[in-house]
Amino acid sequence: MYLTGTAQIKRIGFVSTRFKGTDGVSLETAKWRQVLEKMGYDCYFFSGLSDWTPEKSMVVEEAFFSHPHVAEIQERCFNSVVRDEGLTGEIQAVRFRLKRALYDFVGTFRIDLLITENALTIPMHIPLGLAITELIAETGIPVIAHHHDFSWERQRFSVSCVEDYLSMSFPPRLHPINHVVINSEARQKLSYRCGISSIIIPNVFDYDLEPPVMDDYARAMRGDLGIADDEVLFLQPTRIIARKGIEHAIELASRLKDRKVKLLISHQEQDEGSDYFYRTMEYAALLEVDVLIRPDIIGTERGFTGEGKRKYSLWDCYLNADFVTYPSTYEGFGNAFLEAIWFRKPLLVNRYSIFQRDIEPLNFDVVIMENYVTRETVETVRVLLDNPGAMDALADRNYELGRKYFSFSLLEQRLYQVLMNFGQV
Repeated sequence: MYLTGTAQIKRIGFVSTRFKGTDGVSLETAKWRQVLEKMGYDCYFFSGLSDWTPEKSMVVEEAFFSHPHVAEIQERCFNSVVRDEGLTGEIQAVRFRLKRALYDFVGTFRIDLLITENALTIPMHIPLGLAITELIAETGIPVIAHHHDFSWERQRFSVSCVEDYLSMSFPPRLHPINHVVINSEARQKLSYRCGISSIIIPNVFDYDLEPPVMDDYARAMRGDLGIADDEVLFLQPTRIIARKGIEHAIELASRLKDRKVKLLISHQEQDEGSDYFYRTMEYAALLEVDVLIRPDIIGTERGFTGEGKRKYSLWDCYLNADFVTYPSTYEGFGNAFLEAIWFRKPLLVNRYSIFQRDIEPLNFDVVIMENYVTRETVETVRVLLDNPGAMDALADRNYELGRKYFSFSLLEQRLYQVLMNFGQV
């Protein structure tokens, strides 16, 4: 039994479906880990998929949202309003196994506080959310629920036969939980829909750390991708899912008729199915735009393939990019925006709602589009590409704004504030 605020918190356990790769939740969790360890806390990790520190991790395959059995359960939970008794039984069986695993995690690593990373937010894994909720209710363990994407922000979760489970765990209303959201709209909706108060901690980046510089390894990337010296490389640093608006980047590349533009998409993941991927590739072919998707030589870090070819990281993609496209129709915040600013790259941004409310008022100097590419959008990009000095000046200004508003020091201040709620620090 935990009594919030009465015991000193030293050992923190992160819980999510995966801690691997370059998805936004994994990236942001890594930043929280870095700052919390600097503050003197020991961090441990529970997930269904992980490539993080093995000796500090507990990996339970059934906790991954793409585990075959879990994926089959999830498929049956949505687009129907009545569930059969068998589905209820399967959900509860997985919930029970995961709850026992969570108890083992807390006991094995002597966890004092849990931080749930989106696992009590978006219902990608309903049994895991139920298991975490019951663990909290049964133990009273202090929890920071870090929310990235809520169910009401995704149309595919609007019709379900698990409304009782969504109300119970996505998110739960339990006394030991302190809720953290990443933008002001989420804070408002969480209060309105659930009666839950929260603190905003935006996505951040370590702007005190200088980005890597172009070296011989990174310089070889354009040749390995087949990009000529006189060609322009656009980088779309996102997964291939519909809300990323990749068709707008393709259209922009197509309309720059006076130069040859190639579009590199850095992430090959298609977490929401393959229909949008095929639609995007067909659209690119129609507009005669070369789209590069090379998971064979682009990964999370540098290395070599089995054939001995160089393998490049996301940072190498940024180093080689002439321009970054970020035409998302919706984002919880915008990790790729912060990364492009860190690399001092010019970028195109669609005015998605969170950008309008939380980022645009800070006066970053970026190319703006609003739902579609206009002639003015194309001309603005053309002028920037023709004036490297102007690009450098705006990139330097954006970097300083990023360091001011979205740095690790901000994250440390906000985490300190949350931990104070547990009587800590």
